[in-house]
Amino acid sequence: MNPDTEKIRQLIERWMEMRVDPAAAAWIRDRQEVIQRGDKRGLFLAFGMVPRKVGKSDLELTDEELIIANEVRPGWNPKGWSIDQATRTLFLLTLPPTEPTTLVGILDQLASTGEVGELVAIYQSLALLPHPEAHVLRAAEGIRTNIKAVFCAVAYQNPYPAEQFNEDQWNQMVLKCQFIGVPMAPVVGLDQRSNAALSGMVLDYIAERRAAHRTIAPELWRCVGRHADARGLAELHNVLTTGSLVEKYAAGLALSESTEPAAQNFLGIAPEIAGEIASGKITWATIDAMSSC
Repeated sequence: MNPDTEKIRQLIERWMEMRVDPAAAAWIRDRQEVIQRGDKRGLFLAFGMVPRKVGKSDLELTDEELIIANEVRPGWNPKGWSIDQATRTLFLLTLPPTEPTTLVGILDQLASTGEVGELVAIYQSLALLPHPEAHVLRAAEGIRTNIKAVFCAVAYQNPYPAEQFNEDQWNQMVLKCQFIGVPMAPVVGLDQRSNAALSGMVLDYIAERRAAHRTIAPELWRCVGRHADARGLAELHNVLTTGSLVEKYAAGLALSESTEPAAQNFLGIAPEIAGEIASGKITWATIDAMSSC
C-alpha cells in the first residue's frame, strides 16, 4: 500500500504543535519551508539539529491519538516515539514529491552519516514514506545491524517488514531477534507471515541450543506450530511432556495452531493445558509475560 503521506504529515504536525514550545515550533515550521523547496542540504542540516532544537522527551501519545494513527496508516503504532524521532519523520514527509530513486538516495545519504538516533528515525519512518516498495533494501540493511535500537526500529511495531519483505528477509529478521537478544512478540505480522521455511530454521536453531546446553526461549515455538512437520510435532510433544510449565504452555499453544490431526492427539495428553488454551486463558501474550518474570 502507498501511505497517505499528506494525512500522516498533518497528524504529526498537530502532535508537534501541542508538545513543543513556541520557539521549537517556529524552528520546525521554518525548516519545513526550506525542505519543501527541495533543499537537500537544508534537510541534512535540520535532521542533525533536531535534538538540540526540540529535545528528546517522549511524545506520550494518548490512546485516542494512537487509534487515529492506526486509522491514518493501518498498522502504524508510534507508541514510545520521542519528539525528536517524530520531528525527523515530519521532515522526511515534508520533502516535495520526487522519484523513488531520488528519495532512496536521500535516505542513503542520511543513513551513511547518521548517528543511532537518526538511523532509528529513518527506519521507523519507512512505513510512512511514499514509494514503499523502493525502501526494501534500506530496511534489509537495518536488520543486519547488531545495534538493538536500530534493529528494533525496523522490526518492532512497524508494519513495513510484513508488507514488503520477501520470505528470506522476513525469516532472517524474525530469527535475528534471538541472536540480538530481543523478544519476537512486538514484530507486526508474526503469525500471519509464519511459513514452513521459518519453522525449519527455528527447529535447527533449537537443536543447536539444546546441543550446547543453552536455554530455549518458549516464544520460539510460536514459529513452529502452524507449519510443524513430523519433526516439529515430535519436538512439541516432547516439550509438552517434559518441559517447564511455561514451556508446556508454549508447546500446547503451538500444537493448538496446527491443522495436523497428530497435533490435536498430542494436545489431548494435557487436557488441563488444552482447556486453558481453549478458554483464552493462555495466549502468546501470557507466554511472553511468564517468560519475562
